[in-house]
Amino acid sequence: MSDLFAAQYRETRTQLSEQACVLHGYALDVVDALLTDIRAIEASAPFRHLVTPGGHVMQVAMTNAGTFGWCSDRRGYRYDRVDPQTGTRWPALPPAFLQLAANAARDAGFDGYVPDACLINRYAPGTRLSLHQDRDEDDRVAPIVSVSLGLPATFLFGGFARADKTVRVPLQHGDVVVWGGEDRMRFHGVLPVKPGLHEILGEQRLNLTFRKVK
Repeated sequence: MSDLFAAQYRETRTQLSEQACVLHGYALDVVDALLTDIRAIEASAPFRHLVTPGGHVMQVAMTNAGTFGWCSDRRGYRYDRVDPQTGTRWPALPPAFLQLAANAARDAGFDGYVPDACLINRYAPGTRLSLHQDRDEDDRVAPIVSVSLGLPATFLFGGFARADKTVRVPLQHGDVVVWGGEDRMRFHGVLPVKPGLHEILGEQRLNLTFRKVK
């Protein structure tokens, strides 16, 4: 592990590249509001394990909030205004979500950020997210704002080709990663989440990933 991450303290930041950074502990003050909103979103749009176009069931359970929700099935990857499971529009982005995303983006150098989608991922111990690029958005310059809650995780941050070297970024409860602009299309992923018991969320990690789709 690089000593780049040897000291991580609340209200500090780690620069990953020119337009990518980790804001350590940035979401800690609003965790209660976020979790209340997540429960309300889940009641309207339950977590589910999506199927890839190739027929594989994704390890990570997910749901969405916002104007658009990310979907995957045999027809492909896409954003949709309607939840295919319920036939209704996705829950609106709560004010606490929008404020956190805008503040984190601003402090990472991206002013005026207004996301129109939030993917909410739920990781059980042992689940991972393979290296990938976020390519389904029309806007590929506006930042991704990724909020970690619950169990720790190791985020992989790579280059612009899958085979490029990756940096292993340890993430704790309340950390926020922001990447956009010239770094927006970097490959990234999550190593298998290690077993553990978080004092608030138990045996799980939740990840809010804000996007600007249109």
